[in-house]
Amino acid sequence: MTVTDGRTGSDIMRRAARRLADRLPDLADTLVGEILAGEEWDRPAGLREDLWQVAHTGLGHGMTAILDPGAGRADLSWARELGRRRAEQGQPLDLLLRSYRLAGRVFWEAVVEIVAQDDPAYVPVLVRHAGRTWHTIDEQSSAAAAAYHRTEYDLLRRSEERVQAVVDALLDGRGAEGGTPAAAPEILGLPARGRYAVVVLGPAAVRPPDAAGARCLWRTRADGTQVALVALGAASLDELAAALRPHVRVPAGISPVVDTLAELGTARWLAELALRTCRPGEIALLDRCLPDALVISQPRLAGRLGRSVLGPLLDLDDAYREVLLTTLATWLECEGSASRAATRLYCHHNTVLNRLRRVERLTGRMLSDPNALVELVLALSAARLLKDATPRA
Repeated sequence: MTVTDGRTGSDIMRRAARRLADRLPDLADTLVGEILAGEEWDRPAGLREDLWQVAHTGLGHGMTAILDPGAGRADLSWARELGRRRAEQGQPLDLLLRSYRLAGRVFWEAVVEIVAQDDPAYVPVLVRHAGRTWHTIDEQSSAAAAAYHRTEYDLLRRSEERVQAVVDALLDGRGAEGGTPAAAPEILGLPARGRYAVVVLGPAAVRPPDAAGARCLWRTRADGTQVALVALGAASLDELAAALRPHVRVPAGISPVVDTLAELGTARWLAELALRTCRPGEIALLDRCLPDALVISQPRLAGRLGRSVLGPLLDLDDAYREVLLTTLATWLECEGSASRAATRLYCHHNTVLNRLRRVERLTGRMLSDPNALVELVLALSAARLLKDATPRA
């Protein structure tokens, strides 16, 4: 049959859309069946009803775009709304895009069927119009995908902000307040009770990767230090320190293990004390440096102790004072062995003994007296860790 009235492909599409309007519920049924066919994913209650409403609305907007192209693109607005909704529901994007491909196929097959039935001579004209039809469907699916990605990004950002806020609250010691412990396990994906620790890195540190089976949630503090809530799992603190060591070029402090998220504020404080005892590049475990941490935690009292115990030794000239303090510190590190201390200090062991006797005379404390030795150890820590070992008012 020859076409003689000059109708265009758009005319044919509008004529077919008007005829299909009455069949919209049936088309929605067909589309839902196509979407659900062969899918193995878990189907929540009410899924078919939701899909039917979405299919009915989407097909309706598509027909309106054909019948009245100058009335605005309600089909694109609906596509954006659907993309946002599916992202919020956590439905995979592939399923959303597949539903658009299926909707295009169901609609196009219905158009071809009705034109072939009522106006078979116009099928060739309709076929030439197919590219424009599929372009419209691509526009719709692209709008849905763009909205999906924007919503997914916003959800991820809000989720990350919630995680950061909860980590900050726990590290700041607000873990014992009303709502935080209840919300924290769900938001962080961690149990309320477990094996936790806190790591504090000095300023300008680069965050190391997770290692030793531990999971680290890092935060940057206002002073530039990096603080991590560490879910240890089965890892020990020594394994954590060993995993950090290849990546850390600044001092680091590690707290003892705590058993609950609510104790992380205390753990952070203990990790900061450990950090303040560190020499350059050292990783300090709080439980391995408790005397130094005790000095750091009470600086005014420790300063008074240092001045009281070391007394005249602190009034010596800088060079000689440093020789005596270094000798005492080395002797203590060598577990009281003058020979080992001499090897480290590159001097004769008698020289070490003479210097130690000089320390005893100046301080009035015998190294053989356990009580006096405790005082000397703490005073030595105060001299090393505090800028001013003189007591302040």
